Amino acid sequence: MELGGRVAIVTGAARGIGRAVAAALGAAGAGVGLVDIDAAEAERARAALAAAGVAALTCPCDVRHTDQVEGAVARTLERFGRVDVLVNNAGIIRRGSIETVTERDWTEVFDVNVTGAFRFCLAVVPVMKRQGGGAIVNVSSIAGKVGDLTSAPGYGPSKAALDALTKTLASQLAGARIRVNGVAPHAIETDMSAQWSPERRREILAGIPLGRLGTPEDVAHAVVFLVSDRAGFITGEIVDVNGGALMD
Repeated sequence: MELGGRVAIVTGAARGIGRAVAAALGAAGAGVGLVDIDAAEAERARAALAAAGVAALTCPCDVRHTDQVEGAVARTLERFGRVDVLVNNAGIIRRGSIETVTERDWTEVFDVNVTGAFRFCLAVVPVMKRQGGGAIVNVSSIAGKVGDLTSAPGYGPSKAALDALTKTLASQLAGARIRVNGVAPHAIETDMSAQWSPERRREILAGIPLGRLGTPEDVAHAVVFLVSDRAGFITGEIVDVNGGALMD
């Protein structure tokens, strides 16, 4: 298998995009550590992977806490002995206008969406260096490129910061054979999109040339490619997964 013998950590792995990424990595042969703040849902995801023959474990973790991040990495190393792939997918959104959003909302969004990813990179990069390389993918958003589309003033800026972190790490870690890329989804069928009104759904679909919403699996396929040897000469890129809604 394409990722046979490799081990991946996926944050925000209990549902949606993260769960699909974990399943796709497992199907490609990787062992998977499923990191999520929702331990019960993460365990259900693990059980589903195990039923499909994937070696996986759950790592309950709040990415806002360094000790929990380090514990999740240590747990994965204890089980598998290595970490080859890190997918930083954990993220939150706080809705409101610029007049109603609070400083606490802003800080929480950045703490999870940006600093949470940074914490995992800090914990995993030394492991990858000892092993001679690795691959990191940060799950961003179209909002990081065009601004918030969802009345959530902190979300787009946090994803723009995540994109900058991706490029910075790609530059700094290339010499260690650690590739760092991002994916920027838009309009993916998740729990969040299920809350859209019919009018909002029609409005979003009208802006997608391919004429449909994306699926978590669409994003997962891009992630698997980016961490595979097929993408061995790609680093510092933010790959759009948006049905043509933004072509840059």
